[in-house]
Amino acid sequence: MTRNLFDRQLEDLHQNMLRMAGLVEESIEKTIIALKNHDVELATKIYRGDDLIDDMEKVIEEQCINLIMQQQPLAKDLRTISAALKIITDMERIADHSADIAKITIKMAPEKYIKPLVDIPKMAQRAKAMVNRSIDAYIKQDINLAGAVCNADDEVDELFSLIVLELTEIMKKCPDTVGQAINLIMIAKYLERMADHATNIGEWVIYGVTGKHRRYNNISQKLSLSTPYHHL
Repeated sequence: MTRNLFDRQLEDLHQNMLRMAGLVEESIEKTIIALKNHDVELATKIYRGDDLIDDMEKVIEEQCINLIMQQQPLAKDLRTISAALKIITDMERIADHSADIAKITIKMAPEKYIKPLVDIPKMAQRAKAMVNRSIDAYIKQDINLAGAVCNADDEVDELFSLIVLELTEIMKKCPDTVGQAINLIMIAKYLERMADHATNIGEWVIYGVTGKHRRYNNISQKLSLSTPYHHL
């Protein structure tokens, strides 16, 4: 009976995480629509709508804490819940970056863009896809899908480098474009950070399934090699 209750509560947690992920994906998509269309009204809604995602994070966080305290989960289940706590933090930060882009969009709304927006929307679509696949990997407990999300980060990094290079060249040729070019670079940087957070989610999925986290395991290995245990 206790296990059945735990499974139902865990399923409820997963459904809320899917809802939060849906809101985050929607925020990324609408942010880029607002940017491309100089849509101040939509950008303002995105900026104000960030509170709803913050509220979802708090609800899920409370669910996780209640599951740990009331159900006393075993190791594998505890890792799954701990991973969820980390994942919702990354999702909330992705939504924060959507709000950051929305603020820049409002600022640039009266301006004609110095170049067509091509690679920035590509970055946004890839970041959104990474979020979608990372949450899918969490629900399915699929470490192969989670690993694919982590690997996809390189594509976003490459696009970011291309955007910076192109905008730098534009600034050199036309100094009066510097203000907007810097804003566009900032937008690209926020998208690059979104992809980083999606990668974090993938890494936490792998941890939840295997008990191993790539980043922290590497740190532990370095510490074990550098610490003279024989002197302790």
